[in-house]
Amino acid sequence: MRILLLHADFIEYQPISKEIQTAEDIPSKSSKKIDEVIVALVAVEKDDDESLTDEVGTELKAYGHMIKCDNLLIYPYAHLSSDLADPSTAQLLLNSIEQKSINLFKTVNRAPFGWTKSFSIKIKGHPLAEQAKTIQRKSDGDGNKSKLELTGESTALKSEEVLKSSWYVQTVEGSFVPLDKYTFEKDSAFSKLADYELSKKRTVVEVPPHVRLMKKLAIADYEPSSDGGNMRYYPKGRLMKSLIETYVTKMIHEYGGIEVETPVMYDSNHPSIHSYFNRFPARQYSIQSDNKHLFLRFAACFGQFLMAKDFQISYKQLPLKLYELTRYSFRREKSGELVGLRRLRAFSMPDCHAFCKDIDQAKEEFVKRFELSLNVLEGLGLSPNDDVDMVIRFTSDFYEQNKEFIKTFASRLRKPILVEMWKERFFYFIVKWEFNFIDSLGKAAALSTDQIDVENGERYKIEFVDSDGEKKYPIILHNSPSGAVERVIFALLEKADRNSSKGMTPALPLWLSHTQVRIIPVASKHIEFGEKVLDELNKNNIRVDIDDRELSVAKKIREAESEWVHFILVIGDKEVDGDELVVRERLSKSQYGISLDNLIGKIKQEISDKPYMPLNLPVYLTKRPLIMV
Repeated sequence: MRILLLHADFIEYQPISKEIQTAEDIPSKSSKKIDEVIVALVAVEKDDDESLTDEVGTELKAYGHMIKCDNLLIYPYAHLSSDLADPSTAQLLLNSIEQKSINLFKTVNRAPFGWTKSFSIKIKGHPLAEQAKTIQRKSDGDGNKSKLELTGESTALKSEEVLKSSWYVQTVEGSFVPLDKYTFEKDSAFSKLADYELSKKRTVVEVPPHVRLMKKLAIADYEPSSDGGNMRYYPKGRLMKSLIETYVTKMIHEYGGIEVETPVMYDSNHPSIHSYFNRFPARQYSIQSDNKHLFLRFAACFGQFLMAKDFQISYKQLPLKLYELTRYSFRREKSGELVGLRRLRAFSMPDCHAFCKDIDQAKEEFVKRFELSLNVLEGLGLSPNDDVDMVIRFTSDFYEQNKEFIKTFASRLRKPILVEMWKERFFYFIVKWEFNFIDSLGKAAALSTDQIDVENGERYKIEFVDSDGEKKYPIILHNSPSGAVERVIFALLEKADRNSSKGMTPALPLWLSHTQVRIIPVASKHIEFGEKVLDELNKNNIRVDIDDRELSVAKKIREAESEWVHFILVIGDKEVDGDELVVRERLSKSQYGISLDNLIGKIKQEISDKPYMPLNLPVYLTKRPLIMV
């Protein structure tokens, strides 16, 4: 059974004509309007039976409770499936769902079955307003029972939900304190991270501040014609993503990463990949092509592992570091968890695997990549001390054998770390750490991460020749030093909003700002001089534009500040005839005179070690389209 749940301001529908001969009788064809309602579009499929209806009712009630709506409309909607039940069975089950829902909702309505209907609907704009559910019968080995499941879900994901573990806080000194004995600083991000991890409540019921900011700054927005969690990026957002991608790639190249490119889809029946599904918790997009069942990758692992399998590798070449920035990786995250740039279904992930000869080399490389990740976050504008909190997960066996190694991370980070310890290993890795950014809603989003993988070398038959001449399987590290590019933008916007709430000026790092300098001519006669200033700034790889619109100078300044432009140059007669420019600096909230050369030097000093890309919009504001967000 497939159900699409819509939280609507209203729906108005009217039966037009009978679509099938056995359509139910109705008293009239008049239209009906229902306000503030959950619209449940339902398609009953072959093999569905009465055993599913209780679970459907539970799901409907849970959704109503989550969005605080107590009115329900059950709407037969065959278009959700191509494998429909016969009409008599479908009508019987829809009637049953209606009867069981009467005790669960304040009002319950059902649109007539078997009729062609016209309808108008206005769906609300919050993240939970649209949710898809698939409810199926599944055998447990002893008999049939109904079970809610999302298509494309790995067995590892289901197992992860019930995996037993013990939780601790590791202090800076390296001691372990049971989580329930640790005294958290009240309302700290670290305490919210612990709550988030233990509650496993990933559903979002409020819109976080970065969603408003990504629209206000014309960075990104939802794409209504795509699947949820697939975004559109406006020119400013595309430039920002490109700069982040270039910076992270540069840092990985300096670390020794060898850049490759691999396909975005793979055969799910490939022996190594099929086995991997059961060891990695992720939901996949599935594609049927000819006689192959394909899936869209959710990481760069598959391509890099299959590539490494075909290499001839000596121990002398290890650790071998393969790198790809995937655009895109895909995961079919639950619709209720999708919000803005924090959790997506299509994302750009810098993914660097290191193939190591043994566990000692893997541990040594693990520490190097930890340092790499700290440096990358710092360069992106996120402080490891102030903006992220760390979780580390490992098996008890690994901990007993590597206690001093585990102490390395809290000591280096100089702050406590949340610890999850498994009694036995379930996943392919024995240890994994991640840096998490906690947003204003208390939701954690993983950024940098690394894992020590002890299974996939053998699973993918990746071999190297060791010093004794024997072929062996490598230990593999899985590192993203930044996390998904989109999540970096999410974290920077949330940080800016947090700073604003503390009375600070919200801003993006200068090197990531679309317009670094805006020139505002007082009158049209000053544009020519402004163009000369622009040319000098451009020669020095500083992004600059000119506001040549016929607006007051005050309004132009306000708009530049609302776009978070760091430096504003107002050009009038004094500037044309003099040796100095008057600069309004947004972050310091100051205004001062400075020569053009000194201004260039000041800006270049701040962005000297970061990548540069030219403006990707027309220089003149009158030439730009107005992006409505």
